[in-house]
Amino acid sequence: MIALAEGTSFLILLFIAMPMKYFMGMPLAVRVVGSIHGILFLLYVARLVSLRATYQWDNKFSALAFIASILPFGTFLFDKYLREKEAATI
Repeated sequence: MIALAEGTSFLILLFIAMPMKYFMGMPLAVRVVGSIHGILFLLYVARLVSLRATYQWDNKFSALAFIASILPFGTFLFDKYLREKEAATI
């Protein structure tokens, strides 16, 4: 859920708040959404660290999970991948 919230906040920041700042002269939109996104990003990274320890993810997999958080739509794709991987093991 944190990944989806972080990904959504990133898309809102990129595609709504930043255009509001640069095309409508509303810098407060970026400040508010950026702050929310920043908190969610930190929560995502903290959860990634805890899941890495719990599931003993290797460095490559953990790095891919981190990279997913800095790419638009990345957390959604990574979440889908994890769900498919989990469904395949059941």
